[in-house]
Amino acid sequence: MTRWVLGAWLLVASCAWAQTSVAELTELRAERRDAALFVTAQLKLELGPAVEDALLKGLAVHFVAEAEVMRDRWYWYDRKIGMSTRYYRLAFQPLTRRWRLNVSNEPISGSGLAGSISQNFETLSEALDVIRRQSGWKVAEMADLDLDARQYIAYRFRLDISQLPRPFQIAAGNQAEWTLVASRQLRLTTDMVR
Repeated sequence: MTRWVLGAWLLVASCAWAQTSVAELTELRAERRDAALFVTAQLKLELGPAVEDALLKGLAVHFVAEAEVMRDRWYWYDRKIGMSTRYYRLAFQPLTRRWRLNVSNEPISGSGLAGSISQNFETLSEALDVIRRQSGWKVAEMADLDLDARQYIAYRFRLDISQLPRPFQIAAGNQAEWTLVASRQLRLTTDMVR
């Protein structure tokens, strides 16, 4: 009985000390510039050991950030006024020992990087800093917003495991380290839309 209790305690303690991936939204704000509404988001993003190990072994990891401008409607689903999506593809280049980050407004497939902006970094932390700071992101035209209606921005950031190879999708679906999601809603005030 004592061995069982000691074993259970060690298991609980090791789970508590295990490092996991973290995605938290620390800042979300909207601002009007010219004739458009822009979003700025700041994330606390840390990758767990399993995700970092997969990156070091040559697996590309994909992230998706989505922002929707919605109008409240009491009689039906809220109406979508505007939407913008950013796709991130992070990969380690073993020959050059550098990190490559591709950013696009379209989904990034393994071979189709033509419509993306590519940057190289010396460290993983530098590459993640670009993903952590999302600024000047146009989500709607001001002409589409109704000054008298209740509107909000629904923001969501996630690690996209559907872009992983099929064996990794199956394995990653059961691990907390691969579940990275941060979301928040921001109510638009009259100051933001006038």
